Amino acid sequence: MHSNHLLLEEPIRMASILEPSKPNFFPAMTKIVGTLGPRSESVEIISSLLKAGMSVARFDFSCGGAEMHQKILENLRVAVKSTKKLCAVMLDTVGPELQVVNKTGQAISLKENDIVTLTPNLELEASSELLPINFSGLSKAVKKGDTIFMGKYLFTGSETTSVWLEVSEVKGDDVVCVIKNTATLDGVLFTLHASQVRIDLPTLSDNDKEAISSWGAQNKIDFLSLSYTRHAEDVRQTREFLSKLGDLSQTQIFAKIENIEGLTHFDEILQEADGIILSRGNLGIDLPPEKVFLFQKAALYKCNMAGKPAVVTRVVDSMTNNLRPTRAEATDVANAVLDGSDAILLGAETFRGLYPVETI
Repeated sequence: MHSNHLLLEEPIRMASILEPSKPNFFPAMTKIVGTLGPRSESVEIISSLLKAGMSVARFDFSCGGAEMHQKILENLRVAVKSTKKLCAVMLDTVGPELQVVNKTGQAISLKENDIVTLTPNLELEASSELLPINFSGLSKAVKKGDTIFMGKYLFTGSETTSVWLEVSEVKGDDVVCVIKNTATLDGVLFTLHASQVRIDLPTLSDNDKEAISSWGAQNKIDFLSLSYTRHAEDVRQTREFLSKLGDLSQTQIFAKIENIEGLTHFDEILQEADGIILSRGNLGIDLPPEKVFLFQKAALYKCNMAGKPAVVTRVVDSMTNNLRPTRAEATDVANAVLDGSDAILLGAETFRGLYPVETI
């Protein structure tokens, strides 16, 4: 039999690729979570985000206080009424996030192969040689050779506002590090992430509890994103805390998997949580880049089988500053949808990005 008789039916008609995209009668099954912030706080912009397809508004308490978030939420309510588009509210906790404190806010230049010391002494001023941090137990958690990430935003590999450090030695409470790449850090706070190192801090901090019991309860949030979920017990304790706040007893808890510890206990966390957020930014620091997609596919499959929603983050980072995504990012979004993701979460793209509406 000739080979031309063995042609199989095309799964996608090649000709359809050349046809203009048309709005579909059916709503998108994969939802979009948008993080609201300085670039997306006005009623006009929020209305445009809702019309473009945002289904959930995320309020990240790592950035800004209750007053700022309340103002944006009031604008969201006005936009929902004017557009007649429903939108859920998600509070994202800070969790056991380590931070470098730069009281002066002046830019700090770090040069490759130089030495910098991390110290828990917050009375000292930050400089190129000394960086105060908000955690006194780092020296007990790390050892020589460990990798520490530091930056204003998560490291993407192309920015000069993030730096990698390698632990050289531990001196008492201080951690001495070698700088692995040149970068300039500006602002008052920078994130610190010790790769594959357990940090002995509670998943739900006192500040998180205050934000939930006041801002969260007042606004009857629909979802709680539990940052740095590491064990099923984290979810159980959080649910017990919510149950004591009458208005939040029905709030759904989405466990945010951000490090190796959470990945290790994924199955037990999935059983307890109402949904899962795959935080690929932090996971991309804890895991080799080529391993992140394997976790994504395995985790999405498990969530689908358990009938629990799964959310994927960090998909179109470049749109924070660019009008169009890269080809790799567009393909990444499509693969996340085909893998069974229930929602795509946008962070910096809508929070501080130049093109929040276009990104949605």
